[in-house]
Amino acid sequence: MKKGKKYIEAAKLIDKNKLYSKEEAIALVKKTSFTKFDASIELAIRLNVDTKKADQQLRGAIVLPHGIGKTKKVLVIAKGEQANAAKEAGADYVGDVDIIEKIEKENWLDFDVMIATPDMMPALGKIGKILGPKGLMPNPKTGTVTLDVAKAVADVKKGRVEYRTDTFGNVHAIIGKISFEEQKLIDNLDAFVSVIIKSKPATVKGNYIKNITISSTMGPGIKIDINSFDI
Repeated sequence: MKKGKKYIEAAKLIDKNKLYSKEEAIALVKKTSFTKFDASIELAIRLNVDTKKADQQLRGAIVLPHGIGKTKKVLVIAKGEQANAAKEAGADYVGDVDIIEKIEKENWLDFDVMIATPDMMPALGKIGKILGPKGLMPNPKTGTVTLDVAKAVADVKKGRVEYRTDTFGNVHAIIGKISFEEQKLIDNLDAFVSVIIKSKPATVKGNYIKNITISSTMGPGIKIDINSFDI
C-alpha cells in the first residue's frame, strides 16, 4: 500500500524507535493528524494473552471521562415499563418483536448499539446471524443485556466504549477526537489503560502489556512508554 505525501510528512515527526511519554504522544498525535475532518484518536494495546484460553479473552466496556466526541444511536429491545424507561432515558429506537422482525426482513441496522433486557434474548437469538458479524449482539459482559436499561442508555450517550481482545491479543478503542483538549485526551487514555490493567487475567505470566500505540485516523502510529502510566 502506497503511503500518501501527507502521511509521509507526518511520519517524519515521529521517531519510530522512541517510546514517548503519554503527554508527548498526545501532543504528537494532534500534530500528525492531516485529515480535513475532525479525526478520531485510536488506541491499540498489545497484550501478552493467549486468546485460545477462555479466561484470557478480555471483553468489557468503560464510560470514558470525556466521551469520544460522537453521539451513538441506541436501540433498546424491551417491553412494558423497561421500554418506557428506555424512551425517557433518550433511546433513539425502542421496540420488541416488531423491531426484531424489521431487522430480520429488511436488514434494518440504523443504530450503533443495541441494548436488551434478559427476557428478550431468546427472541434476539433468531437474528444472531445478522447481529453477530456486525458486533451488535447485546452481551451481559459489556452491560448491553441488563434490567437497568435507563443506565445503559445514559452510559452509551455519555461515551461508553466497548473493548475485546482480537485473535492476536490486541485491544482497540477510540479515545476521543483531535479537537479535544490534550488533558481530556490524557484523562480518557488513563481511564482506558487503567481498566485494561485491572482486567489482567490471573493466569497471565510475565509482562502483561507488550506495547501501547496511538494514532489519528489515517495517521502514523506513536508508541507510548508503558512506564508513563501508574502501573
